[in-house]
Amino acid sequence: MKKIAVFILIIICEMSFAQESFQIKRGDLLFQDSDCGAPCDAIEKVTTGYRGSSLSHIGIAEKDSNGQWIVIEAISEGVVKTPLNEFLNRSHDAEGNPKVIVGRFEQKYQSLIPDALKEAETLIGNPYDDIYRIGDDRYYCSELIYEIFKKANSEKPVFKLYPMTFIDPDTGETFPAWVDYFEELNKPIPEGEPGLNPGSISRSPVIRIVHHYGHPDNFKPKKQ
Repeated sequence: MKKIAVFILIIICEMSFAQESFQIKRGDLLFQDSDCGAPCDAIEKVTTGYRGSSLSHIGIAEKDSNGQWIVIEAISEGVVKTPLNEFLNRSHDAEGNPKVIVGRFEQKYQSLIPDALKEAETLIGNPYDDIYRIGDDRYYCSELIYEIFKKANSEKPVFKLYPMTFIDPDTGETFPAWVDYFEELNKPIPEGEPGLNPGSISRSPVIRIVHHYGHPDNFKPKKQ
């Protein structure tokens, strides 16, 4: 019994060390299973994230003028700076860990990060893109990441756009949540228009996943 207790203690210590030893870097992308209800469920259902993860939100890591870690993100209030701890504590897995995984740009793209973050700074305060259309001065979460790296890369896209869908793959019908959402805005559903979401970005070859704060829903770990 004593040996089992010691073994468990060692495992716990190793897990804690792994969490503490990870060092986030400027420009890291934070993918989140944010549990925001029907819209998030719909986003997660139409695009599978890294290793099956259900991912509905994304932001980019930066430091503020006081050297504190923040996340620049586009949320309903617009493009904002959010303290990292606040970002991480929005949703948790069964073990109480943040449902956030971290993507880091491959070396080839690291040089784009400073200019991308400068561009992100200029967009603080811009409104949220509630109709999900690329190319104006409003931004949804994935669009923000797409645009700042496109700007940093001399207007050449770093991430790929795909035709957006708001249709439930199980029923072949538009998700009721999206029907209600766009009816309230009095706008047409932008079915088939170019866009991107956190799930597709998480699987992009320009980044690699380097850390898990916790496990998003449906995450499938590597087979031993």
